[in-house]
Amino acid sequence: MKEIGEKIREVRKKKGLSQEELAESSKVNLRTIQRIENNESEPRGKTLHLICEVLDINAEDILDYGKKEDHHYLIILHLSVLAFLVIPVGNIILPLILWMTKKDKIIGMKEAGANLLNFQIIWSVFAYISITLFALFKIMHWGPSDILFYIVVILYALNVILPILSAVRIRNGNAQNGYPKLIRIIK
Repeated sequence: MKEIGEKIREVRKKKGLSQEELAESSKVNLRTIQRIENNESEPRGKTLHLICEVLDINAEDILDYGKKEDHHYLIILHLSVLAFLVIPVGNIILPLILWMTKKDKIIGMKEAGANLLNFQIIWSVFAYISITLFALFKIMHWGPSDILFYIVVILYALNVILPILSAVRIRNGNAQNGYPKLIRIIK
């Protein structure tokens, strides 16, 4: 697991800030920033808050209070989405339960679960609207119901492939989320 200083240095570089710019913006002494990034000292209280505010990050994410890495649980979270094949709305209920029980205990779980659930909520809306329209068009003998059938098949295939790809990525050590970030309903 990375030290706090390494995490701060990494975020600072991603934001394109120099140590001097971070020190000036956060109103923290440059030497203090250097000591923190070299893991010679650990930021506490107001110093940590000022640095995190400038870097636009959450102090809890940097500190990882009592959090541990558990790739196995993250894999289970992603694969739990496949419950939709057996249980209607299982793609939301089961991952939500798994996410709520461990989001503050596993590194990366809060963001991964939120992204997964946001995608699943939007996917469910599109899938159920498509299924309803397909059934309606088929029963009423209206227009191109075949197109709607293919849309439903593509949506279902997408929701089988994305969780499996995400689980494989995590298993291979790449914690990147495989779900597109469409609309943030859950943060």
